Amino acid sequence: MNHDIDAILRDWEYKPGVVQARLVQARDGRQVIQMRIDLGVLQLETSGRPDGTRPHGYDTYAAYLREQARVAERAGQSFVLSEEHCQEADREFVQFYHRRIGWLALRNYARAVADADHTLVFMDFVRDHSPDDEYTQAHEQYRGFVVFQRTQAAAALAVEKDNPEVAIDEIGAGLANLRAFFSAYDLGEQMEENGMVQQLRKMERSLRQLHGIESTLREQLEQAVANEEYETAARLRDALRRRE
Repeated sequence: MNHDIDAILRDWEYKPGVVQARLVQARDGRQVIQMRIDLGVLQLETSGRPDGTRPHGYDTYAAYLREQARVAERAGQSFVLSEEHCQEADREFVQFYHRRIGWLALRNYARAVADADHTLVFMDFVRDHSPDDEYTQAHEQYRGFVVFQRTQAAAALAVEKDNPEVAIDEIGAGLANLRAFFSAYDLGEQMEENGMVQQLRKMERSLRQLHGIESTLREQLEQAVANEEYETAARLRDALRRRE
């Protein structure tokens, strides 16, 4: 069997600073994501773990660790990540990062949201069962970036479905999560200067201007509740339910 990939690399020029991704059909008919990097090509599965493995028989290593934590809790023990757990968790974080940016490049926003959600839930688990503060912070420092990408994808998905109000609400929710992230590091006052926040603000302004939306139903509901206008709030809540 010829394992040479020179032809692939020659026909797919690497472009620095650009996420280059494509969907390719493998020999067995399944679709895989290929990503061009400076030293070659990454190939990722589109479902389950990006590397296609089933750690200890589970879909993901995160699922395996959650089960280990449940077993420990049923035995009345606290569960703390071992050195091996930490190494394998890091591998999974990196794999889902690559696939998430691949989905974003391919504009498959639903899949990007799903992979971001996996990462955020896994980050919560790691934070709660971390062996020490150093390992916790090594991951928590990236939470804002994952939240940003998830918000981008969720808003873009809503726009794709011709629902700009939902897109604005997704941006609002993402900004609230980023505010909590920055506040955790005592950087709340500097939040608006951050590039990620500015990008989301720009997207929000563009959507409001393009679609003539001053306040979304959700924003009107929050304002009505704050003003104790409960009848108005009830009507808005019903309207939201109908929309959803």
